[in-house]
Amino acid sequence: MGSNDTERSVVGWAARDSSGVLSPYTYTLRNTGPEDVFIKVLCCGICHTDLHQVKNDLGMSNYPMVPGHEVVGEVVEVGSDVTKYRAGDIVGVGVLVGCCRSCRPCQTDIEQYCNKKIWSYNDTYTDGKPTQGGFAENMIVDQKFLVKIPEGMSAEQAAPLLCAGVTVYSPLSHFGLKQSGLRGGILGLGGVGHMGVKIAKAMGHHVTVISSSDKKRVEALEHIGADEYLVSSDATRMQEAADSLDYIIDTVPVAHPLEPYLSLLKLDGKLILMGVINTPLQFVTPMLMLGRKIITGSFIGSIKETNEMLEFCKEKGLTSMIEVVKMDYVNTAFERLEKNDVRYRFVVDVAGSKLDQ
Repeated sequence: MGSNDTERSVVGWAARDSSGVLSPYTYTLRNTGPEDVFIKVLCCGICHTDLHQVKNDLGMSNYPMVPGHEVVGEVVEVGSDVTKYRAGDIVGVGVLVGCCRSCRPCQTDIEQYCNKKIWSYNDTYTDGKPTQGGFAENMIVDQKFLVKIPEGMSAEQAAPLLCAGVTVYSPLSHFGLKQSGLRGGILGLGGVGHMGVKIAKAMGHHVTVISSSDKKRVEALEHIGADEYLVSSDATRMQEAADSLDYIIDTVPVAHPLEPYLSLLKLDGKLILMGVINTPLQFVTPMLMLGRKIITGSFIGSIKETNEMLEFCKEKGLTSMIEVVKMDYVNTAFERLEKNDVRYRFVVDVAGSKLDQ
């Protein structure tokens, strides 16, 4: 790779303030090291977390901010110590680009729980330079935080798997919920939820989609492959479904009551929270105690799990349901995402967009 002293200037689309409006932004990438890979970004998925970040919903945003953490790119150059990748490889970049490498999570291949992890964007790299995401021409990423996209899997299809896919796969794997015959619930049918249905079904589970209204019933049952559809406001059906599920993956990213869903779990059932919510959630303790039920959370997945998940999706022929857009549509895409008006993931065709306009 080029000299460590050579700064590379790139164009991305950045938010400048909490309005969240993105526009062209020219900046320099961090200096490259021997284990770094320089990639040309091909496409990047839009996650609900991107919306939280550009609008400073979590109160920790730094601007200018180039979002995007479901990145698929082509390797252009590699550092002298890079052994896993070479020019021309198609690779993925997820939520993280750094970790301490010495703590227990790092030593046990669950680096997403490292207290010194470095986010793909809205963070600071070890050299003090801001990290910027995949809504840009190029990125520089340490080889440890790249995954190889399986041959035959399109870039646009792979992008949402790097966050939405592994976010579902990781807890199913960790909590011993991969065996066939289980009964699972998916609460919320968005980007993560629709992948949850597909992955759980591919594992041989009986899957119930739980939603606040009837409007996604046909899609859930006929297009995505769920076995049942449950409207949470239908008291009769909710009562009939009590004590029927081994787990529920809760993808809802806004405050909501937990008790109606805890009642659906069997003895030792697990409610797995995945939505980023910055207000307290409430429940009464007997709902847990009388069924030895568990409320837990899970955060994305490790690089190891991401590789496993990509191979699983390739083996099972799983694809995400996407709408591909150009970068000049990205602000409209964010507005539609905020209204839940996407089936089920926007993917930005970065390489095919004119980023400087």
